[in-house]
Amino acid sequence: MASMRDIKRRKASIESTQQITKAMKLVSTVKLQKAKTRAEDSKPYFNKMYDTVQSILSRSGNIDHPYLRSNGSGKKAVIVVTSNRGLAGGYNSNVVKLVESGNIAKEDAKIYGIGKKGIESLARKGYEIVSDDSEIINEPLFSDAVEIGRKVLDAYLAGEVGEIYLAYTGFKNTVVHIPKLIKLLPVEVKEDLAEGKKEEGKEAPMNYEPEAEESLDLLIPKYMNSIIYGAFIESVASENGARMQAMDAATSNAEDMIATLSVAFNRARQGAITQELTEIISGAEALN
Repeated sequence: MASMRDIKRRKASIESTQQITKAMKLVSTVKLQKAKTRAEDSKPYFNKMYDTVQSILSRSGNIDHPYLRSNGSGKKAVIVVTSNRGLAGGYNSNVVKLVESGNIAKEDAKIYGIGKKGIESLARKGYEIVSDDSEIINEPLFSDAVEIGRKVLDAYLAGEVGEIYLAYTGFKNTVVHIPKLIKLLPVEVKEDLAEGKKEEGKEAPMNYEPEAEESLDLLIPKYMNSIIYGAFIESVASENGARMQAMDAATSNAEDMIATLSVAFNRARQGAITQELTEIISGAEALN
Protein backbone atom coordinates (compact mmCIF):
# COMPACT_ATOMS: atom_id res chain seq x y z
CA MET A 1 0.00 0.00 0.00
CA ALA A 2 1.31 3.47 -0.88
CA SER A 3 2.37 5.74 1.95
CA MET A 4 0.40 8.84 2.90
CA ARG A 5 3.19 11.01 1.50
CA ASP A 6 3.00 9.27 -1.90
CA ILE A 7 -0.78 9.53 -2.01
CA LYS A 8 -0.70 13.20 -1.03
CA ARG A 9 1.91 13.95 -3.69
CA ARG A 10 -0.10 12.08 -6.33
CA LYS A 11 -3.29 13.89 -5.35
CA ALA A 12 -1.61 17.31 -5.54
CA SER A 13 -0.26 16.45 -9.01
CA ILE A 14 -3.72 15.46 -10.29
CA GLU A 15 -5.30 18.58 -8.80
CA SER A 16 -2.74 20.70 -10.64
CA THR A 17 -3.49 18.87 -13.89
CA GLN A 18 -7.22 19.32 -13.29
CA GLN A 19 -6.78 23.08 -13.05
CA ILE A 20 -5.07 23.03 -16.46
CA THR A 21 -7.79 20.90 -18.08
CA LYS A 22 -10.49 23.17 -16.62
CA ALA A 23 -8.76 26.24 -18.07
CA MET A 24 -8.34 24.56 -21.47
CA LYS A 25 -12.00 23.56 -21.46
CA LEU A 26 -13.07 27.15 -20.79
CA VAL A 27 -10.80 28.50 -23.54
CA SER A 28 -12.08 25.91 -26.02
CA THR A 29 -15.68 26.68 -25.07
CA VAL A 30 -15.21 30.38 -25.82
CA LYS A 31 -13.46 29.65 -29.12
CA LEU A 32 -16.11 27.11 -30.04
CA GLN A 33 -18.94 29.61 -29.70
CA LYS A 34 -17.28 31.93 -32.20
CA ALA A 35 -16.25 29.14 -34.59
CA LYS A 36 -19.65 27.43 -34.35
CA THR A 37 -21.51 30.60 -35.30
CA ARG A 38 -19.15 31.19 -38.20
CA ALA A 39 -19.51 27.61 -39.45
CA GLU A 40 -23.30 27.54 -39.18
CA ASP A 41 -23.67 30.94 -40.88
CA SER A 42 -21.39 30.06 -43.81
CA LYS A 43 -22.37 26.42 -44.36
CA PRO A 44 -25.52 27.17 -46.43
CA TYR A 45 -23.42 29.24 -48.85
CA PHE A 46 -20.84 26.51 -49.43
CA ASN A 47 -23.52 23.84 -49.79
CA LYS A 48 -25.36 26.01 -52.32
CA MET A 49 -22.13 26.65 -54.21
CA TYR A 50 -21.54 22.91 -54.50
CA ASP A 51 -25.12 22.18 -55.60
CA THR A 52 -25.06 25.05 -58.11
CA VAL A 53 -21.88 23.84 -59.81
CA GLN A 54 -23.28 20.30 -59.92
CA SER A 55 -26.48 21.64 -61.47
CA ILE A 56 -24.59 23.67 -64.07
CA LEU A 57 -22.41 20.75 -65.12
CA SER A 58 -25.35 18.34 -65.24
CA ARG A 59 -26.96 20.59 -67.87
CA SER A 60 -23.80 21.29 -69.83
CA GLY A 61 -23.65 18.17 -71.95
CA ASN A 62 -20.27 16.78 -73.02
CA ILE A 63 -17.84 19.64 -72.52
CA ASP A 64 -14.17 18.93 -73.14
CA HIS A 65 -12.39 20.90 -70.44
CA PRO A 66 -9.19 20.15 -68.44
CA TYR A 67 -11.08 20.43 -65.14
CA LEU A 68 -13.64 17.83 -66.23
CA ARG A 69 -11.34 15.07 -67.51
CA SER A 70 -8.33 13.14 -66.29
CA ASN A 71 -4.92 14.42 -67.39
CA GLY A 72 -3.39 10.97 -67.30
CA SER A 73 -1.33 11.36 -64.12
CA GLY A 74 -1.65 8.63 -61.52
CA LYS A 75 -0.66 10.91 -58.65
CA LYS A 76 -3.29 12.34 -56.32
CA ALA A 77 -3.08 15.58 -54.39
CA VAL A 78 -4.69 15.42 -50.94
CA ILE A 79 -5.32 18.61 -48.96
CA VAL A 80 -5.29 17.37 -45.35
CA VAL A 81 -6.76 19.73 -42.75
CA THR A 82 -5.90 18.99 -39.10
CA SER A 83 -4.75 21.13 -36.15
CA ASN A 84 -1.44 22.43 -34.86
CA ARG A 85 -2.14 21.24 -31.31
CA GLY A 86 -3.15 17.98 -29.71
CA LEU A 87 -5.32 17.24 -26.66
CA ALA A 88 -8.40 17.12 -28.88
CA GLY A 89 -9.41 13.48 -28.57
CA GLY A 90 -9.46 11.66 -31.90
CA TYR A 91 -9.84 14.80 -33.99
CA ASN A 92 -6.45 14.59 -35.74
CA SER A 93 -6.08 10.82 -35.81
CA ASN A 94 -9.51 10.35 -37.40
CA VAL A 95 -8.52 12.46 -40.42
CA VAL A 96 -5.22 10.59 -40.78
CA LYS A 97 -7.03 7.24 -40.58
CA LEU A 98 -9.49 8.44 -43.22
CA VAL A 99 -6.64 9.23 -45.63
CA GLU A 100 -5.04 5.84 -44.94
CA SER A 101 -8.25 3.87 -45.38
CA GLY A 102 -9.38 5.74 -48.52
CA ASN A 103 -8.84 4.67 -52.11
CA ILE A 104 -5.55 6.58 -52.32
CA ALA A 105 -2.40 4.47 -52.34
CA LYS A 106 0.46 5.82 -50.24
CA GLU A 107 2.89 5.86 -53.18
CA ASP A 108 0.43 7.89 -55.29
CA ALA A 109 -0.49 10.48 -52.66
CA LYS A 110 0.97 13.98 -52.50
CA ILE A 111 0.01 15.64 -49.22
CA TYR A 112 -0.71 19.36 -49.02
CA GLY A 113 -0.77 19.70 -45.25
CA ILE A 114 -2.74 22.20 -43.19
CA GLY A 115 -1.95 21.49 -39.53
CA LYS A 116 1.21 20.12 -37.90
CA LYS A 117 -0.41 17.08 -36.30
CA GLY A 118 -1.65 15.61 -39.55
CA ILE A 119 1.62 16.36 -41.34
CA GLU A 120 3.71 14.73 -38.61
CA SER A 121 1.53 11.61 -38.53
CA LEU A 122 1.46 11.15 -42.30
CA ALA A 123 5.19 11.83 -42.62
CA ARG A 124 5.90 9.09 -40.05
CA LYS A 125 3.76 6.71 -42.10
CA GLY A 126 5.79 7.40 -45.24
CA TYR A 127 3.54 9.81 -47.15
CA GLU A 128 5.10 12.46 -49.38
CA ILE A 129 4.56 15.93 -47.90
CA VAL A 130 4.56 18.45 -50.75
CA SER A 131 3.45 21.55 -48.86
CA ASP A 132 3.28 22.64 -45.22
CA ASP A 133 0.92 25.56 -44.54
CA SER A 134 0.18 24.79 -40.90
CA GLU A 135 -0.10 28.42 -39.81
CA ILE A 136 -3.22 28.88 -41.95
CA ILE A 137 -5.48 26.89 -39.63
CA ASN A 138 -4.86 29.24 -36.69
CA GLU A 139 -6.89 32.05 -38.29
CA PRO A 140 -8.06 30.85 -41.74
CA LEU A 141 -8.95 33.48 -44.33
CA PHE A 142 -10.47 33.12 -47.78
CA SER A 143 -7.20 34.36 -49.26
CA ASP A 144 -5.51 31.34 -47.66
CA ALA A 145 -7.95 29.02 -49.40
CA VAL A 146 -7.24 30.80 -52.69
CA GLU A 147 -3.51 30.24 -52.23
CA ILE A 148 -3.94 26.53 -51.49
CA GLY A 149 -6.33 26.22 -54.43
CA ARG A 150 -3.78 27.87 -56.71
CA LYS A 151 -1.07 25.43 -55.62
CA VAL A 152 -3.07 22.29 -56.33
CA LEU A 153 -4.56 23.65 -59.56
CA ASP A 154 -1.10 24.54 -60.87
CA ALA A 155 0.05 21.01 -60.07
CA TYR A 156 -3.04 19.61 -61.80
CA LEU A 157 -2.64 21.68 -64.97
CA ALA A 158 1.07 20.84 -65.07
CA GLY A 159 0.24 17.13 -65.01
CA GLU A 160 1.95 16.54 -61.66
CA VAL A 161 -1.30 15.19 -60.18
CA GLY A 162 -4.32 13.67 -61.86
CA GLU A 163 -6.86 14.08 -59.06
CA ILE A 164 -7.38 16.47 -56.14
CA TYR A 165 -8.96 15.43 -52.84
CA LEU A 166 -9.81 17.26 -49.62
CA ALA A 167 -9.68 15.57 -46.19
CA TYR A 168 -11.15 17.49 -43.26
CA THR A 169 -13.57 17.21 -40.33
CA GLY A 170 -17.13 18.34 -41.01
CA PHE A 171 -18.95 20.14 -38.20
CA LYS A 172 -22.47 18.85 -37.53
CA ASN A 173 -22.96 20.09 -33.97
CA THR A 174 -21.01 20.59 -30.76
CA VAL A 175 -20.53 16.88 -30.09
CA VAL A 176 -20.70 15.37 -33.59
CA HIS A 177 -17.78 15.88 -35.97
CA ILE A 178 -17.54 13.80 -39.14
CA PRO A 179 -14.22 13.17 -40.98
CA LYS A 180 -14.74 13.61 -44.73
CA LEU A 181 -12.71 12.83 -47.84
CA ILE A 182 -14.15 14.46 -50.97
CA LYS A 183 -12.94 14.66 -54.55
CA LEU A 184 -12.51 18.16 -55.95
CA LEU A 185 -11.04 17.50 -59.39
CA PRO A 186 -11.84 16.29 -61.97
CA VAL A 187 -15.32 17.55 -61.19
CA GLU A 188 -17.76 14.67 -61.26
CA VAL A 189 -21.48 15.25 -61.62
CA LYS A 190 -23.62 13.23 -59.23
CA GLU A 191 -25.20 10.38 -61.16
CA ASP A 192 -28.57 10.76 -59.50
CA LEU A 193 -28.64 14.46 -60.35
CA ALA A 194 -27.65 13.92 -63.99
CA GLU A 195 -30.16 11.09 -64.44
CA GLY A 196 -32.88 13.18 -62.82
CA LYS A 197 -32.38 15.97 -65.34
CA LYS A 198 -32.59 13.50 -68.22
CA GLU A 199 -35.80 11.98 -66.92
CA GLU A 200 -37.48 15.30 -66.26
CA GLY A 201 -36.54 16.77 -69.61
CA LYS A 202 -37.69 20.16 -68.37
CA GLU A 203 -34.36 21.83 -67.69
CA ALA A 204 -33.01 23.94 -70.52
CA PRO A 205 -29.42 23.13 -71.54
CA MET A 206 -26.76 25.39 -70.07
CA ASN A 207 -25.85 28.29 -72.34
CA TYR A 208 -22.47 29.80 -71.49
CA GLU A 209 -21.60 33.43 -72.09
CA PRO A 210 -18.70 33.78 -72.81
CA GLU A 211 -17.69 30.37 -74.15
CA ALA A 212 -17.88 27.30 -71.91
CA GLU A 213 -14.11 26.90 -71.57
CA GLU A 214 -13.58 30.50 -70.51
CA SER A 215 -16.52 30.36 -68.10
CA LEU A 216 -15.32 27.15 -66.46
CA ASP A 217 -11.81 28.58 -66.16
CA LEU A 218 -13.34 31.18 -63.84
CA LEU A 219 -16.05 29.08 -62.20
CA ILE A 220 -14.20 25.91 -61.19
CA PRO A 221 -11.34 27.64 -59.27
CA LYS A 222 -13.89 29.77 -57.39
CA TYR A 223 -15.88 26.63 -56.61
CA MET A 224 -12.75 24.88 -55.33
CA ASN A 225 -11.64 27.85 -53.23
CA SER A 226 -15.07 28.09 -51.64
CA ILE A 227 -15.14 24.40 -50.73
CA ILE A 228 -11.61 24.58 -49.27
CA TYR A 229 -12.45 27.66 -47.21
CA GLY A 230 -15.64 26.00 -45.96
CA ALA A 231 -13.51 23.02 -44.88
CA PHE A 232 -11.20 25.36 -42.94
CA ILE A 233 -14.10 26.93 -41.07
CA GLU A 234 -15.76 23.61 -40.22
CA SER A 235 -12.42 22.13 -39.14
CA VAL A 236 -11.75 24.97 -36.70
CA ALA A 237 -15.19 24.52 -35.14
CA SER A 238 -14.73 20.75 -34.97
CA GLU A 239 -11.28 21.09 -33.39
CA ASN A 240 -12.52 23.32 -30.58
CA GLY A 241 -15.56 21.13 -30.03
CA ALA A 242 -13.39 18.01 -29.82
CA ARG A 243 -10.92 19.70 -27.46
CA MET A 244 -13.73 20.95 -25.23
CA GLN A 245 -15.10 17.40 -24.95
CA ALA A 246 -11.65 15.93 -24.33
CA MET A 247 -10.84 18.45 -21.59
CA ASP A 248 -14.27 17.96 -20.00
CA ALA A 249 -13.66 14.20 -19.91
CA ALA A 250 -10.15 14.74 -18.51
CA THR A 251 -11.52 17.03 -15.79
CA SER A 252 -14.16 14.45 -14.83
CA ASN A 253 -11.55 11.70 -14.74
CA ALA A 254 -9.34 13.85 -12.53
CA GLU A 255 -12.25 14.35 -10.12
CA ASP A 256 -12.78 10.59 -9.93
CA MET A 257 -9.08 9.97 -9.33
CA ILE A 258 -8.94 12.65 -6.62
CA ALA A 259 -11.95 11.09 -4.88
CA THR A 260 -10.31 7.65 -5.02
CA LEU A 261 -7.02 9.01 -3.69
CA SER A 262 -8.85 10.86 -0.89
CA VAL A 263 -10.42 7.59 0.23
CA ALA A 264 -7.03 5.85 0.02
CA PHE A 265 -5.38 8.68 1.98
CA ASN A 266 -8.05 8.55 4.72
CA ARG A 267 -7.67 4.78 4.98
CA ALA A 268 -3.88 5.07 5.20
CA ARG A 269 -4.23 7.81 7.82
CA GLN A 270 -6.72 5.76 9.81
CA GLY A 271 -4.41 2.78 9.59
CA ALA A 272 -1.47 4.85 10.85
CA ILE A 273 -3.54 6.19 13.78
CA THR A 274 -4.73 2.69 14.65
CA GLN A 275 -1.18 1.40 14.56
CA GLU A 276 0.03 4.22 16.82
CA LEU A 277 -2.77 3.56 19.32
CA THR A 278 -1.98 -0.14 19.29
CA GLU A 279 1.69 0.57 19.98
CA ILE A 280 0.81 2.95 22.83
CA ILE A 281 -1.57 0.45 24.41
CA SER A 282 0.94 -2.36 24.01
CA GLY A 283 3.66 -0.23 25.58
CA ALA A 284 1.42 0.70 28.54
CA GLU A 285 0.51 -2.94 29.15
CA ALA A 286 4.18 -3.92 29.03
CA LEU A 287 4.98 -1.37 31.77
CA ASN A 288 2.30 -2.85 33.97
